[in-house]
Amino acid sequence: MAKVANYCQLWLTCRDKTEAGKIADSLLKKRLIACARQVPVNSAYRWKGKIDSSKEIMLLMESRTDLFDEIEAEVKKLYSYDTFVLGAVTTSKVSKNAGKWLRSELKHGS
Repeated sequence: MAKVANYCQLWLTCRDKTEAGKIADSLLKKRLIACARQVPVNSAYRWKGKIDSSKEIMLLMESRTDLFDEIEAEVKKLYSYDTFVLGAVTTSKVSKNAGKWLRSELKHGS
């Protein structure tokens, strides 16, 4: 395994498959992410003092930490809810071939 402290896994819940696809396509076209997986989830959350729930689509994405601000700005343009939670966890290691793939598919660093 190769050390790759600047890569990250991101997650974002979306209203539905249409919204998730629109966001994923935009991020992929801009080379801000290398991959997006759509996973159906049942979300329970607190919103404005009440507990609510909904069926959503979780986007799980692979990128680099230095691209987070650009990803967040793009999501903000395309997202339908008032508030979104875009999270990232730094990836400490990936296999060599995955590292090569990420380097080749993501926008070059600043």
